[in-house]
Amino acid sequence: MKSPEAMASGRGVINLRFNQDQGCFTCCMESGLRIYNVDPLVEKAHFDMDLMGSVGHCEMLHRTNLLAIVAGGSRPKFAENTVLVYDDISKKFVLEFTFTTPVKAVRLRRDKLVVALSQQIHVFTFPSPAQRLFTIETRENVLGLCEVSPFQTAERQLLMFPGHKIGSVELVDLANTEVGMSSAPVTINAHRGELACLAINQQGTMVATASSKGTLIRVWDTSKRVQLVELRRGSDPATLYCINFSMSSDFLCCSSDKGTIHIFALKDTHLNRRSTFSRMSGILGNYVESQWALANFTVPPECACICAFGSGNAVIAICLDGTFHKYVFSQEGNCSRESFDVYLDVCDDDEY
Repeated sequence: MKSPEAMASGRGVINLRFNQDQGCFTCCMESGLRIYNVDPLVEKAHFDMDLMGSVGHCEMLHRTNLLAIVAGGSRPKFAENTVLVYDDISKKFVLEFTFTTPVKAVRLRRDKLVVALSQQIHVFTFPSPAQRLFTIETRENVLGLCEVSPFQTAERQLLMFPGHKIGSVELVDLANTEVGMSSAPVTINAHRGELACLAINQQGTMVATASSKGTLIRVWDTSKRVQLVELRRGSDPATLYCINFSMSSDFLCCSSDKGTIHIFALKDTHLNRRSTFSRMSGILGNYVESQWALANFTVPPECACICAFGSGNAVIAICLDGTFHKYVFSQEGNCSRESFDVYLDVCDDDEY
């Protein structure tokens, strides 16, 4: 997630992202990079300006020693068209990938490295040998939208990114790829407007999509390419920053620029709320046919944040202002707050 609010937060946070099991997250900053464990909340690594400069993107490889970073912010040490892989055991950069245009996003698996540019997706074998497998041309992808099935044991090994047609997504099977050749992508026509947020579950069996309007999230079966459920975040437009499935795929959460986290049931969809006008769906159309959140909460800063599921029925929200929030939800739709205004240690070095 990257937003103009990051520069206005006063704490120098540029980008936040969870790792593949949602148990850690990276905090890219004007003053370097921080890595935190979620439960308990504790700083695990601290990389300062001298080593990394200001960092725009960081992708952890699960909980290993390998990190992929892309420079960003106002004090970069490296070029924005380069992905650097840092080994925290040897304390040095061990791989470098350079492209002709700025890098918009990077994703890691134990066997693949995926880089999104504004109009291309590059897929490499990883970590050794680091060899380009294939390149796919895409429509303009300013946000660098792309996701991969995080685990090699997933039912489906998929790469997901915006299709050429507006509002569509393409899925590529990563299990059947050779150097210089990828399997033919399949297309899901997900929305009428531009895509704004994508997510894929741990098993690779479901994907979630949202458009720039930000009112609806649609969940799709990746094998049959059919819509499983339509979830309504709200009726007013919003910018969605994050969608995440729970590890079991029983629930889904999303966050927006309004600072509100919405939690939906996917396995027991009867838990989701329905419109009081649902019996009038023939007259009012899709608005009342959508399912509304089982539960929701608004973080006190009311600013952009990312969200993910913790242990039990906990949902974690981490905001661009450097605050950490934990809520527990019930199947009845109640939310209780478990942490209060916990600030991450994300001050610039010259603020200590």
